Amino acid sequence: MRTHEFQPGRLIAGLVLMAAGALYLLGAAGEADPPWFLVLLMTLGGLSFAAVVGLVTYAVRRDRRDRITESSER
Repeated sequence: MRTHEFQPGRLIAGLVLMAAGALYLLGAAGEADPPWFLVLLMTLGGLSFAAVVGLVTYAVRRDRRDRITESSER
């Protein structure tokens, strides 16, 4: 199996959506009664945070790649 790049934005998005799904399932089973807007805000906030982390990761990798190409051109 080939290795792939670690993508922290996707990890955060997956964890947030799993947590929101777990809250929804607990609410459907009657174990918990979370307000609907809490799950919505948690999902939107988590996805926004994942997008910011993904953009920062992309910027860091692009900068690192540019530095490597500059040093190899010299």
